[in-house]
Amino acid sequence: MFQTDLRARAAYSEGAGIYRIIPSAVARPAGVEDLQVLLEWASRTSTTLIPRAAGSSVTGSNVGEGVIVDLMGLPRVLQLREEEKTVRTSPNIRWGELAESAGKMGLRLPPDPSSGPFATLGGMLSTNASGARSVRYGSIRRWVKGLTLLTTDGEVIELRRGQPAPSDGAVVQRFARDVAPRLSEAAGLIAARTPRTRKNSSGYALASWLSSGDLLDLIIGAEGTLGIVTEIVWQLAPVPSLRAGLSAALADLALLNDAVEAILPLNPSALELLDRTFLDLVRANRGTDAALATAEAMLLIEFEGDKAESLRGTVGDAVRRLKSIATDVITALTPEDEHRVWTLRHAASPIIADLPPGRRSLQVIEDACIPVPRMGEYIAAVRRIAARLDLPVVIFGHAGDGNVHVNVLPEVDRPGWEETVYTLWNEVTTEVIRLGGTTSGEHGDGRIRCAALESVYGPEMVELFRLVRRAFDPRGILNPGVKVPMNDKELSPLSSLKTGSTAPEIPPDIAAALREIERRGDYKRDRLEIAAEA
Repeated sequence: MFQTDLRARAAYSEGAGIYRIIPSAVARPAGVEDLQVLLEWASRTSTTLIPRAAGSSVTGSNVGEGVIVDLMGLPRVLQLREEEKTVRTSPNIRWGELAESAGKMGLRLPPDPSSGPFATLGGMLSTNASGARSVRYGSIRRWVKGLTLLTTDGEVIELRRGQPAPSDGAVVQRFARDVAPRLSEAAGLIAARTPRTRKNSSGYALASWLSSGDLLDLIIGAEGTLGIVTEIVWQLAPVPSLRAGLSAALADLALLNDAVEAILPLNPSALELLDRTFLDLVRANRGTDAALATAEAMLLIEFEGDKAESLRGTVGDAVRRLKSIATDVITALTPEDEHRVWTLRHAASPIIADLPPGRRSLQVIEDACIPVPRMGEYIAAVRRIAARLDLPVVIFGHAGDGNVHVNVLPEVDRPGWEETVYTLWNEVTTEVIRLGGTTSGEHGDGRIRCAALESVYGPEMVELFRLVRRAFDPRGILNPGVKVPMNDKELSPLSSLKTGSTAPEIPPDIAAALREIERRGDYKRDRLEIAAEA
C-alpha cells in the first residue's frame, strides 16, 4: 500500500496551487477496507494523512508532510437513476465523466467549475465548489443528497439529507454531546460573524448546519479534515435545450454594480467578469480589438431555457437594461455566436501557461467573494495594491456572485519577491474583511487562507471550528495545517513554495513533469506513472 521512495513522494509534492511539500509516504488504497486499515494505523501511530484525488486544488489542501492518500485507486462508482434524477458516485469520478454520462439522459450536475474536465467530484464536494453557473444554480451544497464518510475512528457513517445521523457511532455521539449544544447557544454569534456573501467556502458551514441539522453540511467544504468521503449521492437536473447571451463592455469600473444589478433580476445562468487586467493580457497577445482596448471591464452573460421566443425576449430585456450603462453590447443568439463570445473567457489560460521561465502564475489572493455592491471597490483596491508593489495581476471571476479570481504574476528571479507577494496577500486580505467579504468563495481555505480565518470570523468562531474538528478527528491526523489552524505553526501562508530559492529539491525530470502539468492543466496524469518514468 505504501511507497516511500523519493521519486514517488516527489511526484505528490505539488498540486495546482503554490506549494511544494514532500510527503513522508504515498498510499493508494484499493478499497474502503484498505482505507479503514490505513486510518486505524494512522490513529494508532499518530501519523498524519492527506486525502487527495486529481491534485487540482489550488489552496494546498492536497499536499503535506504526512502520508498522501491517493483516492484515485478506489473502485469507480457511477450509478445513474434516470427516474429519480440522481446519481451515486465514488469520489474519484471526474465532473466531466459525470457530465458525459448524465448528458445522454438529458441530465446534469449544474455547478460547473472551469476545472470540470479533470476535477473529481470528491474534490468538488470537499471545497463546496461552484463555477460560472453558480449565480443561478448555487454551489455544490444544494446538490448533495447524501454521502458516506469514513472517520478516524474507523467508522463508516451514512449521512442523508433530511434524515438523522445514525446515533450509535463515536463521532456522532461526540458531536451531539460536545458540539451541537455549543453551536445552538452560539447561533446569534454565528449569524453575526458569517460573511454576508452569495458564496462562501471558508471555515466550516456552521450556519448551514444550524439551518438544516444535517451533519453532511459540515462535511461539504471541509477539505478532507473531518473524514474521508467514499461515496456521494447527487441530485441532478434536466439540461436546458437552449442557451443565448450577450457581452457588455463597461467604460468605468464604477458602473460594474449598476450593470450586475440590472441583469440579476433576469435570472441569468452565468454572469462573468473580465477585468481590464484580463483584457490587456489578451489584447497584448492576440492583437488589437476596439472593445478590448477601451473597456475597463466586460461582462459575459448567459441565459438558459427551453423556449426560443422567451429566451430571445430575455436577451432583448438585457440589452435594454444595459443600454445606458454599457458602451458596447453584442448579442449571441446562436450556438456559434455564444461560442465566439465565451471564447474570450478562456483566452487568458493558454497565455498564462506560456509565461517566460522567470515569471510564474501564483494563486495567492485568488478566491475572495465580496458583497456584490462592493465588488468594483474590491477590484480597484487589488489593482491599486498590485500596482504599488509592481506585481502584475490578472483579474476575472463570477460577477453575479461577487466571486473575484486573481492570478498574480511575479518575477521569481527578482530578489525579495516572496516578501512582496506576502505584502499583497496581507493587504488584500485586509481589504476583503473591510468590505465584508470572505477570503474563499469556492476553492476553500486550504493552507493559503488558514492564517486569515480568525481575521474573517473572530476568535470565538474559530474556536467553534476547532470544536467541530476535534469531534470528528480527536487525534488530529487529517490534513493538519489545512482549513482551521490548530496551532501557531500552521499560520505561515507562504512557506514551502514550489518556486524560488527555498523550494525543496526534487528530481529534475519530476520537477519538469509537474511544471508541465501546471502549465497545461493536465491533472489527469497519474503521479505514480510520473514517478516510474526514468
